[in-house]
Amino acid sequence: MAETALHTPGKNYTFGTVLTAMVTPFKENGEVDYESAAKLATKLVDDGCDGLVVTGTTGETSTLTDEENLGMFKAVKDAVGDRCKVIAGTGTNDTAHSIQLSKRAAEIGVDGLLIVTPYYNKPSQAGIQAHFEAIASATELPVMLYDIPGRAGIAIAPETIIALSKHPKIVALKDAKADYQSTTTVLANTDLDVYSGDDGLTLPLMAAGAVGVVSVTAHVAAAKYRILVDAMLAGDLATARAAHFELDPIQRAVMSHVQGAVAAKHILNWQGVLPNTVVRLPLVAPSETELETIRTDLREGGWEI
Repeated sequence: MAETALHTPGKNYTFGTVLTAMVTPFKENGEVDYESAAKLATKLVDDGCDGLVVTGTTGETSTLTDEENLGMFKAVKDAVGDRCKVIAGTGTNDTAHSIQLSKRAAEIGVDGLLIVTPYYNKPSQAGIQAHFEAIASATELPVMLYDIPGRAGIAIAPETIIALSKHPKIVALKDAKADYQSTTTVLANTDLDVYSGDDGLTLPLMAAGAVGVVSVTAHVAAAKYRILVDAMLAGDLATARAAHFELDPIQRAVMSHVQGAVAAKHILNWQGVLPNTVVRLPLVAPSETELETIRTDLREGGWEI
């Protein structure tokens, strides 16, 4: 069993502690809006984020070209500089393609890589391990594994994560598995920095030893996540629990009714942060009923929408 020290505020975690899984803004004609992406990145850092995940699931990476992915990495890195960590979503279900994209991201100067479980192929656990190890060995950048079986179609077994933790470049895990026992096993047997990949599970995962969150809802509530995460790192459960409850209706608004990128773009547009709500197919705009449900949740959270 790994000897894990109590996580504390101020420690220099490789990727920070409050990370937003950024949307990719588009222009009305469907082209990537790099200027809006840079402005959004700057706002998120101003609001309390110390890490940004660029072109992950929420960034609609599966409908971006390689050049668009790379353009987003550069736009965000240029905008925030050293104010926060920029983690590039370079994982695909093609190991060779992922390696190529990761190498090009490294040339741009990103601070790390987010590598998702290879989706659709449904490899064995040995194949999953080999996939991650090959990508992690291809650059000098630190790597965050992304375990999200609901989208990938297959989970990374805790035993596989434990084996992968021995790779010198694999330092973190974005846990979107919603399997507390699996997460507990990983935390008890590795020194990985574990991040909640489910916004609403940030508090319980941090109670077990996670260091923070990679959040979609942080687009519109980064300051509140900063309070929750810092309180948990400091052992102040009362403050963290209060923030957890205050975040609940906002999390529901962003994550419960439509795909997270769709909801986040609408709320950011309502706030005047993004100029439009454009997403790429197969994502589509919410219905009026869905939009009203989102507004109802936001009003419950004290927002005037």
